[in-house]
Amino acid sequence: MTTFPDRSTMMSRIHPSETRPPLHHRAGDDALHYTVWKRSSMGFQGTDGFSVYDAAGALAFRVDNYSRRRKLFTGELLLMDGLGSPLLALRPQIFSMHDQWNCYKASEEGQGKRTRSQQLFSMRKCSVLQKGHEAEVLMSGCTTSASDRHTEHAPSFWVEGCFRRRSCKIHNSNGEEVARIMRKKAEAASNSLTLGDDVFSLVVQPNVDCAMIMAFVLVLDRICWRPYTPMICSS
Repeated sequence: MTTFPDRSTMMSRIHPSETRPPLHHRAGDDALHYTVWKRSSMGFQGTDGFSVYDAAGALAFRVDNYSRRRKLFTGELLLMDGLGSPLLALRPQIFSMHDQWNCYKASEEGQGKRTRSQQLFSMRKCSVLQKGHEAEVLMSGCTTSASDRHTEHAPSFWVEGCFRRRSCKIHNSNGEEVARIMRKKAEAASNSLTLGDDVFSLVVQPNVDCAMIMAFVLVLDRICWRPYTPMICSS
């Protein structure tokens, strides 16, 4: 049975929030640790989204999305900061053999039309021949065409491991680890309890854009798809 954190306890820690948690590391900082809860911060029964908390319990990122339809009808996923300001917009590339998603800078004005010149990066599932690599990211200027033909460019980032098992690492083009996704452990009075896969840990290394890493997590959640079972809330 999946175990979820107590919502009343978590909410009491994060509200009210008068300051924005840092979205980028400062030079010399240690790695940032986040708890990712696969549930919309709106808290309605059956909702699908993400609530991401920093080490102090403040709401750092949120995604409020209520649909897990087929890619053709998915629309845009919007990554916001803890106060609800839009950061990044993610859209699926409809005609893609590798389940590609494209990321754009978001704005307060709404969705609007996204153009290739506004694209920040694309992320797609790796070929089955790339053993151990789950997904790869191509930053703007190194993206694939709409037909997904191969390019000579090496990926800017790549994911090693298995996201569905909440055990994977994100590496940059130099092979350095920039972030890690792990199962979340809750310390009980007598032992350590591993939580269900709807709650997991995200560790981001210094000098790495945390919002970009969280966008990678959103795409991984879509391309490493499994049937979604809405959480049944109790009051």
